[in-house]
Parts: sequence; structure tokens; C-alpha cells
Amino acid sequence: MSRQTLSLTPELYQYILDVSLRENPVLTELREFTLSLEEANMQISPEQGQFMQMLVKLMGARNCIEVGVFTGYSSLAVALALPADGKIIACDVSEEWTSIGKRFWKKAGVSEKIDLRIAPAADTLQQLLDQGLAATFDFAFIDADKTGYDSYYELCLQLLRPGGLILFDNTLWSGKVVEENSEDEDVKAIQALNAKLHRDERIDLCLLPLSDGVTMVRKR
Repeated sequence: MSRQTLSLTPELYQYILDVSLRENPVLTELREFTLSLEEANMQISPEQGQFMQMLVKLMGARNCIEVGVFTGYSSLAVALALPADGKIIACDVSEEWTSIGKRFWKKAGVSEKIDLRIAPAADTLQQLLDQGLAATFDFAFIDADKTGYDSYYELCLQLLRPGGLILFDNTLWSGKVVEENSEDEDVKAIQALNAKLHRDERIDLCLLPLSDGVTMVRKR
């Protein structure tokens, strides 16, 4: 028994995938396509996508938000886990990257579940609040510009119902969060968010050493 999380060797990581990953074939195809792109490191890992699917199913989520779509892998993963009447509002500013996702969403038969909004995410989230949709969403996934995380958090927290979940990606930022006096704006933004979440009495909190760090918060 270990009192701390195991370090993953490549062999152990592959074993985890071999005995636990159940990836929809269209998800696999999209992930492999994205790996051919120069920006492939922006995609979440398959085990993280499966973890998100499990959370969505456990919650019985129907209304979801995504901030940061890239090529649409996480959107597709969540959409596949939603019931027939489930929806995910997917926020991004890139027509180029999201056009890739659209092809695979259609192939998987879930296009009608994904409402893609091409605009600054903060604007889209504020519009949802202005439409009277506060406290109506079950689940949110934030994986966009790190300096915007705090504003996305505050907006999503208002949109989330009590008991709803927010997941943040990259909250360990390749281990750089332990660097004191970092001048990197992304590092500083994540450090500030992590510290804020630790103090925030509006939520319950768990930071998991999954992928590049996944923080899960539950709105009280």
C-alpha cells in the first residue's frame, strides 16, 4: 500500500489503458487525427475523457458547458455520455479547430446535443446568465486560456445548480505550479486559481493527479 499516488511509468500507463479504457471508435478516430496536428498537446487524454463521461452519467447530467473546445474530443466524450435530451454548450473562438470536431460529432450521431458558440467564452457565459439560466446547469468543463480561468470559474459557478460540478484541466501545468516567483503568466494564473479554490467556501474541492492535473469542484 502506498500513502501517495504512484508515479506512472510508460508501461504502467499503457497497462491502465489496456485494462480500463472503453473508447467509442469515433473518439479514437478523432484522437488519432488530432495527434497528427502540431498542437496535439492541447487535447485531453482518453482516460480523462472517460472519467468525465463517468461523472456525467453518475450525476444524471443533462445541461453542460464546455469552455475551450479545440478539435472537439471532450465535447464528443460528454455528448456521448448524455441522455437523448441532454445538451452541451461548447464555447470556443476558433472556427478552424472546431470545424474538425463538427465532422466527428456528426459521424458519432451527437451533433444535435452540441450547441457550439463561436465567441469569447466570457461573453457567451454572461449571455446565458442574462437569459435567466443561472443555477440550471449540471456540469462544466474549463480547458481554455489559463489567464481566463478565474473569470470562467465565477461565471460557471453562477450558472451551475447546487450540487453541480466544474472540472478544470491543466491545474498542475506540467509540475510548474510548484515554481516560486514564476514570471510565466499561465503558471501564475493557475497558482492563483488553485489558491483561491482552496479557500473558497462556496465549493467542495478535489485536485486529482490525472493527466496534467484535473481539479473538480462541487457547488454547495
